[in-house]
Amino acid sequence: MKITRKSPLTGITRTKEIDVTIEQILAWEEGELIQNAMPQLSADDREFIMTGIDGKEFDSIFSD
Repeated sequence: MKITRKSPLTGITRTKEIDVTIEQILAWEEGELIQNAMPQLSADDREFIMTGIDGKEFDSIFSD
């Protein structure tokens, strides 16, 4: 499924193809922990869904 999010850190809008179903998205939106609703996803993909921040952006901002 294509997921589009805007990063609150940079304002960049990105679209990623992520292996997730609408049922999983709905479960998360209804309060299920994202790691339980979408256990097949990497931490980077879950972060992107929740915040719009991708892995490279996260590493460049939060690494030493």
